[in-house]
Amino acid sequence: MEITAKLVKELRERTDCGMMECKKALVETNGDIDAAIDLMRKNGQAKADKKASRAAAEGMLLVRQEGTTAIIVEVNCETDFVTKNEDYLSFANEVADLIISNKPASIELVGSLPMRGKTVDEVRNDLISKIGENISVRRMALLESDNILGVYTHGIRIASIVELKGSDIELAKDIAMHVAASKPICLDSSEVPVELLDKEREIYSAQASESGKPADIVAKMVEGRMRKYLEEVTLLGQNFVKDPDITVEKLLKSKNATVVKFIRFGLGEGVEIIKTDFAAEVMAQAGL
Repeated sequence: MEITAKLVKELRERTDCGMMECKKALVETNGDIDAAIDLMRKNGQAKADKKASRAAAEGMLLVRQEGTTAIIVEVNCETDFVTKNEDYLSFANEVADLIISNKPASIELVGSLPMRGKTVDEVRNDLISKIGENISVRRMALLESDNILGVYTHGIRIASIVELKGSDIELAKDIAMHVAASKPICLDSSEVPVELLDKEREIYSAQASESGKPADIVAKMVEGRMRKYLEEVTLLGQNFVKDPDITVEKLLKSKNATVVKFIRFGLGEGVEIIKTDFAAEVMAQAGL
């Protein structure tokens, strides 16, 4: 496979490593960028994949809470300029209101909800024609519970919901804020996917082996790194953002509370926008 400058550039953006290191890793992995990242991490050249930073979808996240129900919905557009457009803002807020009122079972059902004498999809298509940008109601999360629900938004780009058993609404809001800030992937270590644990263990083992220390010491080093990893990615293992001297688990125990579930959305997660050089495009179209 040809190792293009574009591929090298993408790997540099995802690892913060030098051009030659990136090209060498891509050559060794036959252009497989994810395999190249794993190889560079094993060699100690890269700390982590920054793939999430490439998500560039614009739009906004909206939350609503009524009684025992809380929702998050993501309404995307192509540029941040549109997020200030009154028509777009009106549409996005109406969609959030419709979801909390109608409680659709999935995002696929939102498009058929009634809006302004039409359906959401019909109004959305009208808006696309008027604004000149693609608008999508991309995803939603709906949580219903008799337990305490805490919601948090950080501007329009991060939103979270926490279901809390015990204590009070203020703690639920604090935990929701922590989830938004610290981005845990699971509640506790038992929920971390096995394939993710295996991948991290393989990387840490490769790194520790480079130390030249005896096998038993290497094994202890790997276990120590794995414990640290689990503390960093699980909600209960993380240090509480408002008081880093205690973990979330200890905070909850002191309040006789339990987190049943949490949901966190980051705007544009999983959406990849291809950035283009506008000047180069114009010159190419002009045959220059």
